[in-house]
Amino acid sequence: MNNSILSDYCPRTNTHTFNIVENLQVTVTETSNPFHMPVESLFSMAARINKKRSFLFVSKVLGKHIPVGPYTPLLSGAALALLLYLEMSGDTADREVMDPLMNQAVHGLIHPEYAEEAYHALLAARLALPEPVLFIGFAETATALGHSMYNAFAGGASYIHTTREMIPELESVVTFVEEHSHAMDHLCYALDASLLSGTEPVILVDDEITTGNTAVNIIRDIQSKFPRREYVVASLLDWRSEANIQANRELEQELGIRITALSLLQGSIKVEGVPLLQPAADNGAAATTGAELVTTYVRDGLERLPVTSVDAQGVINPAAYLKLSGRFGLKSEDNVQLDAGVSRVAEQLRSLREGARALVMGVGEFMYLPMRIAAEMGEGVSHQSSTRSPIHPERRADYGVHSASAYPSAGDTEILNFIYNVEPGQYDDIFVLLEREVPRQRIAPMTDILQRLAGNKVHLVVLSSEPDTGGSGL
Repeated sequence: MNNSILSDYCPRTNTHTFNIVENLQVTVTETSNPFHMPVESLFSMAARINKKRSFLFVSKVLGKHIPVGPYTPLLSGAALALLLYLEMSGDTADREVMDPLMNQAVHGLIHPEYAEEAYHALLAARLALPEPVLFIGFAETATALGHSMYNAFAGGASYIHTTREMIPELESVVTFVEEHSHAMDHLCYALDASLLSGTEPVILVDDEITTGNTAVNIIRDIQSKFPRREYVVASLLDWRSEANIQANRELEQELGIRITALSLLQGSIKVEGVPLLQPAADNGAAATTGAELVTTYVRDGLERLPVTSVDAQGVINPAAYLKLSGRFGLKSEDNVQLDAGVSRVAEQLRSLREGARALVMGVGEFMYLPMRIAAEMGEGVSHQSSTRSPIHPERRADYGVHSASAYPSAGDTEILNFIYNVEPGQYDDIFVLLEREVPRQRIAPMTDILQRLAGNKVHLVVLSSEPDTGGSGL
């Protein structure tokens, strides 16, 4: 392995121009690249069907829009954890330990075949921050990124992710909007009020920052209820303009706080052209035969939270939530129980594999546990998640989304969800992991698509704290 993080990547230029679609061009200029990562190892580009934003950085290290080996997105969160550790430890950080870890993390992100080794090396380092911290991951895309960043620390950390699901029995302790998004409202259901009511630094985790307004909105809401002195905004990509950065400085002065930004890549973007506003027709290639659909209840042994959800039509789902998913808050001492549940499910799913190539899918915000389970299911396993982000597909080698399939969300039929970049026959077995049971007719539009894509079987997997509950709806 190379001895320096500079060895894998020596950039010739820090400016990159992407001709995304006709009449839409984006130019990126790097201003900070602490791991010296090549931009092509971090993302590709696609057109976004959104009046507020015409393009999308399609992450290659997130496990959302592009199927990837599960250790790649786990490592991307751990790499952000390294940056946070260095920021908070300062001169007390042991460079003889940290430099090799940084080299290994970069090598694993650039070369995915080394991601597993790098991830386990980082966890084995048992990093500990000098003071307790609270991590908050942003739904839906960064729920797993925030969890994997939090999980890189051996103790003294807590984690919660925001959600867009409505849970009538609970009160959201933090509420804010994501102004550029097609789905704006964020809620935060912390079961333990002390999770947010302390004075420890808050680490806000998102996959990408464009204006920084989302972070500003949540900081204002947190500060009005649970004031503290320090916030860190961590992201894979940071594209804030100088005006956006100045707005953060002004917020610091106004509220008497400190805001630090950390990212794998920071830069500026220049957009030229007219946004693509109309959805393209589904261009996912159709398989000639449908794969078999098998529903399986797997026992994870984890505690459930007996609350319901309600969608925009007022339809109630009474199925209990997984208590330690991250949606309701958890602390470092909960990790042992969660790890055991992951291994228990992975062992059961390994025995169901019939082919050499498998895809494990999370659904919407439920990303981290499927990612962790996929990582323990053996060789030839990829991971990704369904998403509510509408993206225009094109079959070009330099374009980020080649195929797209749309269907109404099982959680709320008024919301379209999408599966991207899965080709017919690409995987022998496709495993869809559900945190909680949903009515069969609501999940059928998704599984119908996957049956046209899988080469052999589609496994609809419902996590359960009990043995097979006998098909009470699926």
